Amino acid sequence: MIQQLLYYRFMQETQAIRSLAALAHEARLRVFRALVVAGPEGLTPGALAAQLGIAANALSFHLKELAHAELVSQQRQGRNVLYRAVFPAMNDLLAYLSENCCQGQACLPAVASCQGEPC
Repeated sequence: MIQQLLYYRFMQETQAIRSLAALAHEARLRVFRALVVAGPEGLTPGALAAQLGIAANALSFHLKELAHAELVSQQRQGRNVLYRAVFPAMNDLLAYLSENCCQGQACLPAVASCQGEPC
């Protein structure tokens, strides 16, 4: 049982390191955030390139790195390829990072009062 738990923990760490390494680049972080905002509909490489101002060949490299880290998926739809953020992987990474945070207390800061103004 303990050996299984250690293996699971090692695999969590390995995946977290792979994910964090993939996101530790300005362009890849921007691509991933754009795909998160796009939601389940995803975006084509052309739409991503136009939106982020990234050259197509560089974008292809960054998408490959994010896919290797299992943070994005791709699906062919006719002549287009759609890229999507893998939300379970993102949620797993966030859960891993905050698993033991704040000594068991809520980690979110208190929301500041905007006194009737948009925050």
